[in-house]
Amino acid sequence: MVNVEEFIDEATTEITEAVGDANAIIALSGGVDSSVAAALAYRAIGDQLTPVYVDTGLMRKGETDQIRETFAFMDSLEVVEAQGRFLDALAGVTDPEEKRHVIGEQFIREFEREAIETDAEYLVQGTIYPDRIESEGNIKSHHNVGGLPDVVDFEGIVEPVRDLYKDEVREVARALDLEAVISERMPFPGPGLAVRIIGEITEEKLAVARDANHVVEEEVAEHDPWQAFAAVIGKATGVKGDNRVHGWVVSVRSVESRDGMTARAQNLPWETLQRIQSRITGENDDVARVVYDVTHKPPATIEYE
Repeated sequence: MVNVEEFIDEATTEITEAVGDANAIIALSGGVDSSVAAALAYRAIGDQLTPVYVDTGLMRKGETDQIRETFAFMDSLEVVEAQGRFLDALAGVTDPEEKRHVIGEQFIREFEREAIETDAEYLVQGTIYPDRIESEGNIKSHHNVGGLPDVVDFEGIVEPVRDLYKDEVREVARALDLEAVISERMPFPGPGLAVRIIGEITEEKLAVARDANHVVEEEVAEHDPWQAFAAVIGKATGVKGDNRVHGWVVSVRSVESRDGMTARAQNLPWETLQRIQSRITGENDDVARVVYDVTHKPPATIEYE
């Protein structure tokens, strides 16, 4: 386990030495990894840092408002409205790896535009150790590692938490006095809801996934999962009232893990699962059925794509 205080000192020194007198931007998503990287960078270089949150249109319900509120203490926070650009870039894309690469490249291009505005030469990212392992092992490309384009217009990329596991990042977050809504938050993938939708990304699927994820996070919170979410995996026949419908199938996943490298499907109470399916199908007329994923990692990954 990492010595937290030593790590914070070493990480801030690393950032200071890497960036020098230049300006930097931090890719801020609101998850614990990027939030810790942002807090470390802010501590290290202060006004030389511009935190940039890109609203991709692939985020959780209320995510952008949460970011504005949580990071209001950083006066230089920039919120980039990029929903249209991301969805245009993803139009017609169905392959999971291609999705990740499209999103990785689009993120970099957004940050490059912001770098021009702020005269930033360095990009700070919240890449952690499991991201690197999965990308290097060709399990799946992470948008901030294997999903990066070949040409990146930055003097350098700084990754202060690159050698930490998720539980270690949480310890650092607590030591940095980040709010519990950040330090204890469930992991959320960098590509967002794009990897919780099988096949092409559409506005309709995003709306279903966003609402269903919100329901799952609310209903399973008392069971303290490492990660829990909903994915839109296809269509099936159902019945709403007296009418046949051909609606979306939503798969619910809730897992226990230490670091995300392996995970076990959580044994949720039947009553919880019934509340989840009742809310998801009741609140969205386009959902025909809800299923529960009982597969561990391995053989499955935690996310669907």
